[in-house]
Amino acid sequence: MEGQHAVWNAASRTIWENPELGHREVKAAQLLSGMLEEFDFQVTRGTAGLPTAFHACYDSGKPGPHIAYLSEYDALPGLGHACAHNIIGVMSLAAAVSLRAVVDSHGGAVSVFGTPAEETSGAKVTLAEQGYFKGIDAAMMAHPASVYERSGKSLALEALQFEFHGRSAHAASGPHKGINALDATLLTFTAINALRQHLTPEVRIHGVITKGGEAANIVPDYACAQFYVRTASKNTLPGIVDKVKNCAEAAALATGCRLEISNYELGYDDLMTNEALSDLFTGNLVALGVPPEKIKQGLDHGSIDMGNVSHVVPAIHPYVQMPDCPYGGHTVEFRDAAGDERGQHALLMGAKALAWTGLDLLTQPLCLQDVKDEFAARKGLESSLVV
Repeated sequence: MEGQHAVWNAASRTIWENPELGHREVKAAQLLSGMLEEFDFQVTRGTAGLPTAFHACYDSGKPGPHIAYLSEYDALPGLGHACAHNIIGVMSLAAAVSLRAVVDSHGGAVSVFGTPAEETSGAKVTLAEQGYFKGIDAAMMAHPASVYERSGKSLALEALQFEFHGRSAHAASGPHKGINALDATLLTFTAINALRQHLTPEVRIHGVITKGGEAANIVPDYACAQFYVRTASKNTLPGIVDKVKNCAEAAALATGCRLEISNYELGYDDLMTNEALSDLFTGNLVALGVPPEKIKQGLDHGSIDMGNVSHVVPAIHPYVQMPDCPYGGHTVEFRDAAGDERGQHALLMGAKALAWTGLDLLTQPLCLQDVKDEFAARKGLESSLVV
């Protein structure tokens, strides 16, 4: 790991200097998959029909667990790598390459899944749905942050789009001849605001109007709003989504508009952290010199497509600190840290902890069994809660 540090840093910096939006990460995907080929991984590009996704695998040909690391490399519009995905992409690669060095002697296999577009329609959703994680014993990644944090929870999410179709008219001389699509959109926001009082505290609903009309003297015949609806569990999300849809349907009825409802992005499941696996990773952070009291737990986060992976295989998504970076993600300051020595520190620390955790699973059968037993128990409980 240490011997390749300059290689990892150069790759991360190259991705940072060339930010690409989701499903357009051509340079990043080619760079990462090409590096893995150089380390004798068998690479398949265009995984699941996604041009910038890839799967790289090194298989010892001997019995043993199959460990997967997940790589992200999409940027944010206007901000570049302000979520430090340039680091995540290379961190998972570095961990896999390091673990590959011992797979031949211990058995098993190690994979890297290149997963585009985490910020929008995350590829992990598609990969999970299409069975690409079948046969994987554990899936891991780590995310740079302002602090160290155990893998915890994320919110399940559905992305709703409401399109209202009305009828245009002159807003002064003939407003009675029109049907105002913007009014329907505003009524939807008002109804959702009233709904919030009757929802549990962990629910988040936030939206924007993407189209509200053409000119002040024309009754808008088309308006569009997009919402994220989030809650703690994918099992409770559908009921809340139905209530939000009812708000839009009521607004359409009140104004006489025709309503179209669709999903403008893929939905994300809540993250189901495997605590046995998380304990291993956290223990390795401590072994690397991180004081236990510096590792936080239970901080608030949004929604991630790693949640979908965690419902099909044991998974973790912890956070590793970029030093001297007290800023949140999706900010200019966080982006700058991701491109300098602070990001390099997080890359090496996270890659080491991920690789050591993979080694624990390869060499300690009881640890692997604990991970599997917890996952089976959690999935059994989850199934019993679904009505």
